[in-house]
Formats: sequence, structure tokens, C-alpha cells
Amino acid sequence: MSKVLVVEDELHLAEGLRFNLEAEGYQVSVVETGEAALDLLRTESPRFDVVVLDVMLPGKDGFAVISEMRESGQFIPTLMLTARGHPEDVLKGFAAGADDYLTKPFELAILIARISGLLRRREWLRTSETAAAAGPAPQDTFTFGDKSVDFDLLELRVRDQVFPLTLMEAGVLRYLIEREGKHVSRKAMLAEVWGLHEDTDTRAIDNFIVRLRKYIEEYPTRPRHLLTVRGVGYKFVASPS
Repeated sequence: MSKVLVVEDELHLAEGLRFNLEAEGYQVSVVETGEAALDLLRTESPRFDVVVLDVMLPGKDGFAVISEMRESGQFIPTLMLTARGHPEDVLKGFAAGADDYLTKPFELAILIARISGLLRRREWLRTSETAAAAGPAPQDTFTFGDKSVDFDLLELRVRDQVFPLTLMEAGVLRYLIEREGKHVSRKAMLAEVWGLHEDTDTRAIDNFIVRLRKYIEEYPTRPRHLLTVRGVGYKFVASPS
């Protein structure tokens, strides 16, 4: 039975989610604040499989909670609930480490489908880890220089260091790698990776590039792989001259 943590301060909504998710066969815990969520995530055993996290919370908001989760090494798949679907909030959540988002009000069937999708990804990771322990197997990897990104395990390896990637970080990197050597606009990345077609401040995507450069580049302020194309966006170069 999969365990879901719901972090929501609107009591009627939280209890409605508990009732319906339990009816779907999930084991559900509900807390009303970000502080309570972080405490529970630190102490709960076995760990949760999915977190449903509201952005607007008393005390620490959802952005702070997801940031602290990722900084402490907790990469539990997390679905953020945002009000009115402001694209800036969506991008801020992804930049903090969220895996998916849903705007309020939402249809219950869509929320359940999103949770199922996150659980499938978690199961794929477990399967990949088990297969890796059993012996070599084909993996969805890309190697460039002394670096490799494993899209199955959501890991970026740079020499003897391993950096865990969020689903969205991996999505950005994959999108650029698949278009290696080509100019890619910020707007195209917003539309294709996140499905955001609103009039969004496309500079928000720069946060992801800055983070990936810290992982990939020897000198992040003088990148050789993730290049800025002035007035357009970015370009990935696997083998810089």
C-alpha cells in the first residue's frame, strides 16, 4: 500500500483528499503546516511514497518545504497544488524541486492520475536500482566527456561525484541533449518541458540552467556545455572544441 502525505491547511479539502485517496487504496496522512510536514518526513518510517503539497500554507509555505526536502536529500516525488495556476508559481515550484503541479480548483480524477504517474516513476526507479544491483543492463544514459546522465536513475555523474536530479531538471537536460548543437528558445522549453503556454516570464527557466551548470561545468560562469545564445535561449554542446 502506497503512503501519501497531504500537506493542506484547508480542512475540508484535506479531509476530502484523505477520504478519496483512502478509497483508492492509499494510506494517507494529513498535516496542516509546512513545519509539521518536515517533522513527519524526518521521522516517519517507512517513508512516504508521494507528497501532495499546497503552496499557500501558514508559516513555511510550500516552496520553503520542497526546498528543505531536497536540500536534506529527500527526493520523494512531490505534487504541488497552486492557486489560479500562475505560471511564475509553477516555475518557482519546479525550481525548488517539485515533480509536478496541479492548479486549484482541480478534478479529483486528475489528481489521482497525477499521483499514479508519480508512483509509476518511483517504481521504475526501484526497478532500475534492482536491475543495476543484479548486473549490467541497458540504461537510458548519455555520456559526454567525463560526465554521464542516467535518466532512469535521475542521476548526473561527474567523475567521482553523483548529483541527484529532480524530474524537471532531468527534463530540461534531456530536452537540450536531444537537440545537441541547436539553438533552443526559452519559450520552446517552457512549452515542451512544462506545458506552459501562458505569457510567462521566460527568464524564469534560467534558474534551472544555473543549477545544471553548477553540476556540469568546471567553471559555471564560463560554461562550455550549456551555452547561452543571446536573445534566443540556450545550446548544449557535448564536445566543446
